[in-house]
Amino acid sequence: MNRRSFLQTAGAALMAKPSRRPNIVFILADQWRAQAFGYRGDTNAHTPTIDALAKESFEFTHAVSGFPVCSPYRGSLMTGQYAVRHGIVVNDVELRPNGATLGDTLRKAGYATGYIGKWHIYGSPGGKAERRLSYIPEASRFGFDYWKVCECTHAYNKSLYYTGNDPTQHYWEGYDAIDQTRDGCDFIRQHGAKSDPYFLALSLGPPHDPYGTAPEKYRAMFDSKEIKLRANVPAEKAEEAVKALRGYYAHMAALDDCVRQLREAVDQSGAADDTVFVFCSDHGDMLQSQGLHHKQHPWDESIRVPFLIRYPGVLGRKRRTSHTPIDAPDIMPTLLGLAGLKVPDSVQGTDYSPLLRGEKKDEAEPAALLNLPASFSVIRRAGIAEYRGLRTPRHTYVRSIQGPWLLYDNQTDPYQKRNLVNTNQALRSRMDRRLDAMLKKQGDDFLPGARYVERAKASHYQEVNSPIGESKSPWGDWASNLK
Repeated sequence: MNRRSFLQTAGAALMAKPSRRPNIVFILADQWRAQAFGYRGDTNAHTPTIDALAKESFEFTHAVSGFPVCSPYRGSLMTGQYAVRHGIVVNDVELRPNGATLGDTLRKAGYATGYIGKWHIYGSPGGKAERRLSYIPEASRFGFDYWKVCECTHAYNKSLYYTGNDPTQHYWEGYDAIDQTRDGCDFIRQHGAKSDPYFLALSLGPPHDPYGTAPEKYRAMFDSKEIKLRANVPAEKAEEAVKALRGYYAHMAALDDCVRQLREAVDQSGAADDTVFVFCSDHGDMLQSQGLHHKQHPWDESIRVPFLIRYPGVLGRKRRTSHTPIDAPDIMPTLLGLAGLKVPDSVQGTDYSPLLRGEKKDEAEPAALLNLPASFSVIRRAGIAEYRGLRTPRHTYVRSIQGPWLLYDNQTDPYQKRNLVNTNQALRSRMDRRLDAMLKKQGDDFLPGARYVERAKASHYQEVNSPIGESKSPWGDWASNLK
């Protein structure tokens, strides 16, 4: 953004004062990587609604999932903290906040709060995902009053949920994202005309695998479509990648329709100008890029995510972009900033609302912290240990617990095929110093992953019957939970 554009944008933004605190509709897709949209140049994707949304939104073009795993991301979303601080260092750990949460903060400010879909921060103390289908008590809902939630399921066509304080299992009709969207639209219509603002979080399971389970009409769109693979998918993995991607894009096409219905509900409510409408994802998926599957990895297919914000009354309806790599801990403070609310002292993330409003501009080379404190079994099998790193608009630098590991110039090497870690010592040293400074600021001492797991066991689950450290601990499978 040049100086003239910045000043024009800032002037317009300063004149656009909201008449009241905004409504917030927060749509969180699961495992939707940043590259997979028509407007991003992906010819495989059928995303006309989100493509149109991008044209009238503020987009963080380099948004990241610094810890690309479901539960840790959600812990950061709810607390504004990094995983080492909030304690969820692998999936299925219970969030026990050590500060204010997003839902509680908004509810105390007068918001009607609602949450629909996947939660995945109630945890499973036995380490075997045993509470994924369990009723979640009110104390573990962190400020959400309207409640139609399952801890975690990817059985999209037989998907259970609990509503309010009723411990009875209910089931969504058909493909859950469609029925959850319908319920979300009802919430918007019910609250849209009221004077008090609302916050609706809609956490959708797709496009997370299993990839062959979207409704038939969406799967049919990709059954015979030519699938173009990313340039970093090895030839020997091509067939496997194409098969998975057909289902991946089918889920996306279904969710694109869901976003259309939600946007229409907001527009028809008459409160579109006063509604912050967010579309984002918790992480991506490798899908055989670099020859790898699953998330957790620090390559762009795993860590880069979409992040669109439409707020017409304050931000206008013209597309604007920022290369600042917003991350999960930044979401809570940024939403609170847009709502004109004080950010709690417990929050570690950055409030980027001044950037959105045009009161500040991008730094020359902002950086997001990449971190995987505890190594998951699936990446250990690939020879990858726990890591820390940086993602700037141009560079990726990653240091594993064993030492410097990855260094890419993403401008000249967008598919990250040329590792410069042993050939560009000056750049590596500069990134190394910057990483050390960020880790110090966050209070992250970069210990071996087992130390963080033990901390979580001790601080979260002292009530587990088997004593910590017992050779046959109930935690044996805990760090292996991947979904």
